[in-house]
Amino acid sequence: MAAGNKMDVHPALIGSLSPTVSSDKVINFSPGPTSLPKSVENEIAASFTKSGFTSLALSHRSPEFIDILDKTTATLKRVMGIPDNYEILFTHGGGHGQFAALPLNLCHELSDVATYVVNGTWSARGRDEAQKYCNAETIDGKDPQTGKFTHFPELTEENINVQSKYVYLCSNETVNGIELHRLPKLPESRKHIPLVVDASSDFTTKPIDWNGDNVGVLFACASKNIGHPGLTMTVVRKDLLGEGKASPLCPGVFNYTTNSEAGNLWNTPATFNIEVVGLLMNWLDREGGVAANEQRSIAKSQVLYDVIDNSNGFYATPVANKMLRSRMNLPFNIKGGDDTLTQKFLIESWEAGMVGLRTLTPFGVGDYLRASLYNGVTEEQAETLAQFMIAFATNNT
Repeated sequence: MAAGNKMDVHPALIGSLSPTVSSDKVINFSPGPTSLPKSVENEIAASFTKSGFTSLALSHRSPEFIDILDKTTATLKRVMGIPDNYEILFTHGGGHGQFAALPLNLCHELSDVATYVVNGTWSARGRDEAQKYCNAETIDGKDPQTGKFTHFPELTEENINVQSKYVYLCSNETVNGIELHRLPKLPESRKHIPLVVDASSDFTTKPIDWNGDNVGVLFACASKNIGHPGLTMTVVRKDLLGEGKASPLCPGVFNYTTNSEAGNLWNTPATFNIEVVGLLMNWLDREGGVAANEQRSIAKSQVLYDVIDNSNGFYATPVANKMLRSRMNLPFNIKGGDDTLTQKFLIESWEAGMVGLRTLTPFGVGDYLRASLYNGVTEEQAETLAQFMIAFATNNT
């Protein structure tokens, strides 16, 4: 990176998303917030040219917004196969809000036990927040030799406390590139324990066996696959709701029972964001539902992993187990992390319209670049990045 004044630094090296190409050629590989499918973005834009109020200006208690809320909820249930014994809540505070809300709702006492499967950055943050409100026990997914998160630990009777109020996991670790393509089964003696899932970055990209996998709570921040920042969709099994189940310390804004009984209207919800989730779910329905979306996700990720695996070491990804490689977030480095080549790659790809491969985060820039392949990225766009990577390797070997 160039020294001195920030004006000397190429925009690609500080995470700029505004390359010098026409807007129709820009491909957004950001890890979130990111772009929605183009047809959904066009629908949103068109809503601002129609007569009458948009959802940005609708009272949350108006019949017009209640209609939006009801339709969004119904479409979510139908497209994602959410059974009637689950409640859909539209919550505040993002994923970090749910890191606190989960133990506050499912653990009545500070001494109550919860088991956290920690196999990456976000499950670790979830566990760390929960420790304030319950006795959070850890199943550690770090490789004992490298100290890195590169696998998913086995779930056994020995490492799951039978008194656990829930077992928590993140189904796709965006930073570490580990994804569970299907939720794991708990041991027979632990199947009574509800499974809690952070599905923020892979929701809508694969089917969920809600009752079969004993899902108690599943939450997804909207800003990766289903909408815009400022909204989290939280699905709660109804038997976990009820008077006296939450901690007495639980704030009303985070209380699942309070918000369920108020029909998502206990306080003002993110009206516009809820409408966008509904538009996204309609798009998913038109495009063949979850089954077709999973096939698109497989195709998008495979074309990039093929380039990495066939590059004779020019590119590398940290997750060797192909059954655990994320379809959503593909970490890769160049020549073992060569800084000069990495900067050259970022600049040239940015100038070709591919942005978001490195973002500045609270964790620094990390050891790897990342291509995030959410619903807003098409198969053709993934192929464009793959062809660029092939050409770059050829020109710099």
